[in-house]
Amino acid sequence: MSKRATVVGAGFAGVEAAFALANQGVYVDLYEQKPHNFSPAHSSENFAELVCSNSFKAMRVESAAGLLKEEMSRFSSICVDTAKKTKVPAGGALSVDREQFSNLITQQILENPFITVHRQEVKEIPKADAVIIAAGPLVSDALAEKIENLCGNSLHFFDAAAPIVSADSIDMENAFFQSRYDRGDGDDYINCPMNKEEYERFYNELLNAKSADLHEFDKRKGVYEGCMPIEVMASRGADTMRFGPLKPVGLRDPKTGQRPYAVLQLRKETLLGTMYNLVGFQTNLKFAEQKRVFSMIPALENAEFLRYGVMHRNTFINSPKLLNSDFSFKGEKGLFFAGQITGVEGYMESASSGILAGINAARYLKGEESLVLPNTTMMGALAGYISDPYVENFQPMGANFGILPPLDEHIRDKRERYGALANRALETLGSRV
Repeated sequence: MSKRATVVGAGFAGVEAAFALANQGVYVDLYEQKPHNFSPAHSSENFAELVCSNSFKAMRVESAAGLLKEEMSRFSSICVDTAKKTKVPAGGALSVDREQFSNLITQQILENPFITVHRQEVKEIPKADAVIIAAGPLVSDALAEKIENLCGNSLHFFDAAAPIVSADSIDMENAFFQSRYDRGDGDDYINCPMNKEEYERFYNELLNAKSADLHEFDKRKGVYEGCMPIEVMASRGADTMRFGPLKPVGLRDPKTGQRPYAVLQLRKETLLGTMYNLVGFQTNLKFAEQKRVFSMIPALENAEFLRYGVMHRNTFINSPKLLNSDFSFKGEKGLFFAGQITGVEGYMESASSGILAGINAARYLKGEESLVLPNTTMMGALAGYISDPYVENFQPMGANFGILPPLDEHIRDKRERYGALANRALETLGSRV
């Protein structure tokens, strides 16, 4: 086949996309701006550079991270395979020697006869038979401008996300369904009330909670304009939150028949209603502090946090409006996106999107039908989440069991339930690999 594919970016998504294309017999031009141009977070000229933790999280299949890696392995993931070859002791987690990992990834890509590496910055969206943009969250300003022109007003330059909790971990004895002034369908929100004593205790702990450190490139003026962290709001006065995201107006607690002193509202994150967003709780608190402080709200005492709130620079597109579930760009034949720029969050999540984008770019070139995995698989659920038109206020998402549809039967024990979800995913994956 004479047609070629172009992949922009040699991070986790880019190397997986190039590798998947090569495995399909497609010749690839892989562009990487390092070492001529480094982002603020990168320092090595090698591919798939780890910029934060050297851990790829749990290995056990009964965990969301472990299930994702197992699914990726079945698609011959270069990142999972290399991680296993360069792992370091880390208990039940898959952690790697970061230099060995990136060295070996780079070596395999450079030695692949189907892949030609170009060490240069891409400033325009390439014209080729098939193109995959896997430029990462710190994409260069020049290319970011071209992507923004392509996407209109659907390109985001920072990630300001509130935490998400699993629906079945919310204590409904201390919560109730209701929309303000009974607007909507009546069950649009779950309301978590607090009395005066509970609110004041929560407020004081929030004031003293520890925030996460910011990189220099996250401290640029205006990055968080119009999106105030809840802890900053709290610092402006004891009642500021009660006139903001915790305002109780238009609500009545059915247990007391009265308006609560303060109310946190939870909003569905997906149409299935398996996970809920803490409305207005964008935060830069450390993850452990989020768990400790937000669990002081009575309805969230035993909440399972599927994603913690984050605030940092993270360029990503509004994928539900712009991408199909095969990672192709709507209205632009032959153009695909992969990696964190699509709204998946995490090393392996980015890599998994690269696998599917690469497979589907190859299928596009061959005139074959796209591979769209069922949402009962972790890879399919991530692809479905970032392309789901029902997702409101789209924010990046990592692998978690909350994005999978529930089982037909309810299993109370969480470990058993996760095991059943994992078994269903791998059985469903079956012959699709």
